[in-house]
Amino acid sequence: MRRPIDILRRLRRAAGPLLLKNPRYQAFRGLSVVTLAAILAPALAGSSEPVGLATSRTDLTPKDQARVLAVTRPTQDFSKPESFETMQGGAGTSRKQVDRDAFSQPSENITFEEQGNFKLGNALFRKNWVSSPSSTQASDGLGPLFNERACQNCHLKDGRGRPPAADSRTTSMFLRLARDASTAEEKTEIAAHKVLNFPDPVYGAQLQELAVPGLKGEGRMYVDYREEKVTLGDGSIVSLRKPSYSVDGLGYGPLDPRTTLSPRLTPPMIGLGLIEQIAPADLLAHADPGDRDGISGKPNMVRDLSSGQLTLGRFGWKAQTASIRQQAADAFAGDIGISTPEEPSHWGDCTAAEEACLAMPNGVQKRLGPVEAPPPVMDLVTFYSQNLAVPARRDVGAPAVLAGKKLFYEMGCIACHTPKFVTMRGNKAQAFQLIWPYSDFLLHDMGPGLADGQAVGDATGSEWRTPPLWGIGLTKTVNGNAFFLHDGRARTLTEAILWHGGEGQKARDRFAAANTADRDALIKFLESF
Repeated sequence: MRRPIDILRRLRRAAGPLLLKNPRYQAFRGLSVVTLAAILAPALAGSSEPVGLATSRTDLTPKDQARVLAVTRPTQDFSKPESFETMQGGAGTSRKQVDRDAFSQPSENITFEEQGNFKLGNALFRKNWVSSPSSTQASDGLGPLFNERACQNCHLKDGRGRPPAADSRTTSMFLRLARDASTAEEKTEIAAHKVLNFPDPVYGAQLQELAVPGLKGEGRMYVDYREEKVTLGDGSIVSLRKPSYSVDGLGYGPLDPRTTLSPRLTPPMIGLGLIEQIAPADLLAHADPGDRDGISGKPNMVRDLSSGQLTLGRFGWKAQTASIRQQAADAFAGDIGISTPEEPSHWGDCTAAEEACLAMPNGVQKRLGPVEAPPPVMDLVTFYSQNLAVPARRDVGAPAVLAGKKLFYEMGCIACHTPKFVTMRGNKAQAFQLIWPYSDFLLHDMGPGLADGQAVGDATGSEWRTPPLWGIGLTKTVNGNAFFLHDGRARTLTEAILWHGGEGQKARDRFAAANTADRDALIKFLESF
């Protein structure tokens, strides 16, 4: 099937003056073919929703549906900011002064009572857990194997993590350990979405470098970089660092030879509740698993562990998690070693081969229930995570930002970085909000340069979820450094763009071929988030 961009070129040549005289066409004058292709791709490609999933929104009247379609249509006017563009997180957008706490503000539209719950959730998010037994009841249960003692220690200032520096232990990036299915039975389990992949038989799903007293950690991750020079169209040279990963000091024997290593940098926490409120039909409307236009975009269908139902994955670098609550439970189990109702094992990621780990005491307090983080704890941590506000955009009307926005559209970036959504109706602060995440939250093949070789559910070893862009321009303000992509290899936004391959290759090449002024303008646009 022809790509939308090819169809548009043929339409322009065939229609010629007749098309140009049509009043409806006037709105598209001045836009490049690339921009038109990105705007009209869904209509030209036809329906692309996977069979059996919702294809329309049931929370909207026909009138509301028309309003939503109109307001989320990509703009064609780059002479001024769009209405409400500054409020990229809807009514809950934080308009407080920009500083190191820019990612730690509550949604501005939650109630006074909810602000109290937010503060309690924040306290639990920052809480340091201790090993068992301990006199500090309701705080013990750490590990026995773990990566950090508190959520905040990985999500620094509720922001982005950083890769380990030379000869130092990482605190906000860890290694996923997994292998593909190797038997017919295992392949059937993957196809039925019973499992995402298969962990290492000894070390489990991730490498845990730390351990409670009396136990040894699993090993230590090391990263080495090789600099690779890239020459841009105007002769400028950019150095990209290509990482390679290894594990030293393994405490419980060798890794399975089939186990792959995938580094994962902790992402920012802002806007998660808004992402959770995007209608599945709106996300699936951008999916094109048949790859009709060179941009496939496919959902990662995963099991909601609370209901057992197959649903859309929205969170994680490979969209492998369906809900914020499950994401929190996975982090408690894998990163800290704390049991929850969703992940009730008291020994976290310990495997049957790690007998000493399974013999360690746990932190269950009978008066609080059968797990170390009972439902009230999970309720508050989930609420906190749902209501971390997205900061307001800055300088949206600056000429350089508007010029960069136009280039972002023209280069085809919005084929994956979908600008706008209107969230589902409901009684939450995140309901029926116009938001600007600049992401479709779908999986895209990013080419061999970014591939980790680790399949996760429907995601192949070269596919990654499109991350939202909100807050990306405040990374250095909040975290004091700026490292981008799933493993933090990119030290600048320019480097991050130049690492795009696969479905992002053409947009990357257009950026690389642009002159210095245009590249600077596009970066200014990204820095305004």
